[in-house]
Amino acid sequence: MIPREILKKIRQIELRTTRLVSETLGGQYHSVFKGQGMNFEEVREYQPGDEVRSIDWNVTARMNHPFVKKFVEERELTLMLVVDLSGSGLFGSRDQSKRELAAELASVLAFSAIRNNDKVGLILFTEEVEKYIPPKKGRRHVLRVIREILMFQPAKRGTNFEEALQVLNRLARRHAIVVVISDFLFEQRPAGEGGKRRGRGYLVSPTLGPRSWPALRQANRRHDVIAIQVVDQFELELPSLGRLVFSDAETGEMIEINTHDLRKRQAFADRRGKHQLELIRALRSAKIDAIEVRTGEPYASALGAFFETREKRRRHG
Repeated sequence: MIPREILKKIRQIELRTTRLVSETLGGQYHSVFKGQGMNFEEVREYQPGDEVRSIDWNVTARMNHPFVKKFVEERELTLMLVVDLSGSGLFGSRDQSKRELAAELASVLAFSAIRNNDKVGLILFTEEVEKYIPPKKGRRHVLRVIREILMFQPAKRGTNFEEALQVLNRLARRHAIVVVISDFLFEQRPAGEGGKRRGRGYLVSPTLGPRSWPALRQANRRHDVIAIQVVDQFELELPSLGRLVFSDAETGEMIEINTHDLRKRQAFADRRGKHQLELIRALRSAKIDAIEVRTGEPYASALGAFFETREKRRRHG
């Protein structure tokens, strides 16, 4: 039985995202993501301006005037959504958690896909792949995908990208559009803030470890991999709210920091900035496009800018 609150949330997400898909993003999706070839459709009479190389000489010889072959793009694609459900995704300093934002982003992309008659599949992962939904078409299928992202209760709390990508490569044997939605918070680093520690005092940092790079490159060689990083403002800059106890949602470890201390806030922001640069470099080294979106902020412009950049790149070869 699906709780009424979840049903209401799914309906709200569907309404918001389908309108966005209809108005802008659906057309951009179609322009950017093309099929893998051309299929023969029919033979028709030659018309001025037709490409001479498309003339069907056998039919032309039989009919005594020129006919050309007409081809259509092999449109059907598969969109695989690979969504990180580790514990850190439950955080949100505003009205929206990162997991809720991930569900909304997945909804936009999934409705764009089925609008273009593409299939949509889902992989939910933490330290292991916890759920796989094979690619299918249709609105009911997309609503199931959204529901699973919002409702699924993972058994683990950590993150293992290498495992998720290896499973993806085993399951998706044909070329697919693969969108990885995550906060990319999964490698442990000492907090080093001089605060009162409880446990080992670790904070999570957004750094793709070297073990993940071969799996990323391998996935992107076979598929078109796109990374969407979902972040919260308070994960980038600490607010000045006095002494706060931070709990790592993936390990349970805790640290207390005096956020009134400007030096500690600056050190936190500097470290996060450094880690973001490392993440960007790791994705670029694997030739993977990345999009950053934040909870509580509009995401349409970030997705639109990504599609525009992709379209310009495609046109210029």
